[in-house]
This record gives sequence, C-alpha cells and structure tokens, in this order.
Amino acid sequence: MSFGYNRLNADLCAYCKRFGNNDFIVLLLYVDDMLVSGPNKDRIQELKAQLAREFEMKDLGPANKILGMQIHRDRNNRKIWLSQKNYLKKILRRFNMQDCKPISTPLSINFKLSSSMSPRRRREDGNVSLQEWEA
Repeated sequence: MSFGYNRLNADLCAYCKRFGNNDFIVLLLYVDDMLVSGPNKDRIQELKAQLAREFEMKDLGPANKILGMQIHRDRNNRKIWLSQKNYLKKILRRFNMQDCKPISTPLSINFKLSSSMSPRRRREDGNVSLQEWEA
C-alpha cells in the first residue's frame, strides 16, 4: 500500500504506520469500510485528506458501527467493546426464534465438549439440516 503503511501479518485488512514512540496510525480496511485509529488526531486528519485526494470517500465521523458490529467506547478509561447484539437479533428473526427465552449459560461451567457428542445425521449434501437442531 502506498503512503508508507505496512500490512500486518495477523490480519490482511489491517495496516500500520509508525512515526515514532507512541505515535502511529492503524488503518483497518474491508471492501468499502474503513476505520482509522491512533493517538495523534492531526495525523489522522492528514491521512483522511490524503485518501480523499485519491479516492471518493465520505467521513462519517467517530465510528459507532463497523461490519454490522456496534462499537462502544469508554474514552476516560481507554476501553473499547464490540457488540453483535443487533446481528444476533437479526439471526433470531431469520429462524423465527425472536421470542425464545434466553439463558445466561446453557451448560454448566465445567461441562466439557468432545467430538463424540457431535451429531452424526447429515443430509445428502453433507450439511446439517436446521430440523436436526430444532428442539
């Protein structure tokens, strides 16, 4: 990638550029979604300006959603959380389970899973059918 960013080995959609001690920008790209993060707001604005000269883009301000996940921040304590609550609600509606009764932990904390517990019935195409999992 131009602009001097290096792709991270851990994730092919993540890029980083270091400017010195504790001065860096992390750039996350996925198709047409982008997040930019770093401690120096001026450097972030400079990167956004560079990218806007090269690509058609729209700055949506502080990130609150990416790839269907909600982003929650506690700036005072320097913490960030990602939530898939809305995605889970969508999946429950898709399988007509929106009124199911949630439980906090479906199995005891010490319960150990093993491959022998896996279902054996398969459809001819090799996929597990939804009906096999219905209670």
